[in-house]
Amino acid sequence: MDQLSLFDTHTDHFLSPTGPLADRLRPTSLEEYVGQQHLLGPGKILRQLLERDQIPSMIFWGPPGVGKTTLASIIAGRTRSSFVNFSAVTSGIKEIKEIMNKAQENRAYGIRTLVFVDEIHRFNKAQQDAFLPYVERGSITLIGATTENPSFEINAALLSRCKVFVLKELTDEDLTGLLTRALTDKRSFGSSTVHIEPSLLSAIAAFANGDARMALNTLEMAVLNGEIAPDGSVTVTKETLEQCLGKKTLLYDKKGEEHYNLISALHKSMRNSDPDAAVYWLARMLEAGEDPLFIARRLIRFASEDVGLADPQALPLAVSAYQACHFNGMPECNLNLTQAVVYLSLAPRSNALYRAYETAKADALTGLNQPVPPVIRNAPTQLMEELHYGDGYIYAHDTREKMARMTCLPEDLKDRRYYLPTEEGAEGIQKERLEQSRAFRLGES
Repeated sequence: MDQLSLFDTHTDHFLSPTGPLADRLRPTSLEEYVGQQHLLGPGKILRQLLERDQIPSMIFWGPPGVGKTTLASIIAGRTRSSFVNFSAVTSGIKEIKEIMNKAQENRAYGIRTLVFVDEIHRFNKAQQDAFLPYVERGSITLIGATTENPSFEINAALLSRCKVFVLKELTDEDLTGLLTRALTDKRSFGSSTVHIEPSLLSAIAAFANGDARMALNTLEMAVLNGEIAPDGSVTVTKETLEQCLGKKTLLYDKKGEEHYNLISALHKSMRNSDPDAAVYWLARMLEAGEDPLFIARRLIRFASEDVGLADPQALPLAVSAYQACHFNGMPECNLNLTQAVVYLSLAPRSNALYRAYETAKADALTGLNQPVPPVIRNAPTQLMEELHYGDGYIYAHDTREKMARMTCLPEDLKDRRYYLPTEEGAEGIQKERLEQSRAFRLGES
């Protein structure tokens, strides 16, 4: 637990010249802060609260390295508050009460106390409850930071007294700008001459995957291991960076052509029932720094588009893989994705759902004025009953067959067939049921 009063002259404890680069470059103002423009841009809600000095207790929810601690420190500076930095890993109820008592003393002297709790989701219920009376009385302004969904990890009573702000991972552009600034800032390498190709800065940004701390630490390692010239300048080569990353720089622009080429290769390899190729392209993407959640989302799409009801377990498995990636992150989730990729590659194939929707979509777009058949219209008012809405409707559950001989499509489309199941895997069962259903509704059975 570190306590820092922003009235002291030695407030900037983050700028130790011997500390890690990420700490030395920690922004001290909103002008230096990178990212979160959806909250801090002109006219945005958090920016307005700061400008009005109307800071409520709040929870910052976002992935690691996006600036939650930094933002709390900047807020404390702007509001002229005493800043207390708590760690939910090492602090207990005793430490909480000590700080709360000090906060009440400060309040008597007109000094506000901002308490920042990193990883607040690690506090148990009793520890979280210890903050409640002080937040309610306004003795402190609480800012909690969490990487987990606060709806599940923060006590409802405490959460109801806090405004939740969602912080997004930094973009590659944000990180590249931050790395470029680090090369000239006097707090980092500004007093030295560092030569590094822009493409390598982009590679570091892609590798960091939205994490500013990781990006700066990687840059620092690369510079410290760079080639020193007689004039004292440092050159960071591709080979140097590869050594620092412990891998070949397979990194690529996540928004460029190679990004889409690789995801296409993964998708088409699975579609062709080739798990070896699919796992290779998966590894190429993950080791290049691709967001595992992006890959997981594509697997969910694949499960419905290419497998469908031929294997009804494909979609739940793909969704589970997404959740595992969210909980584990890299590198642990690489096996979760591998399991899903191999399963989907070997699952029986059917694109009947894809074809059904695309055909129905075409009819929907060209027949937007097709009326709903009166028999399946709702009739909540007397006027609608007088217009015969719902006349002839049969509640399927009241029948022996659990079906009624009604036409549910518009008159002009009553003979259309959208879902045309294959006989692959479990879809063969669906095909048999569908044929029975259609035969009954046509009066053929």
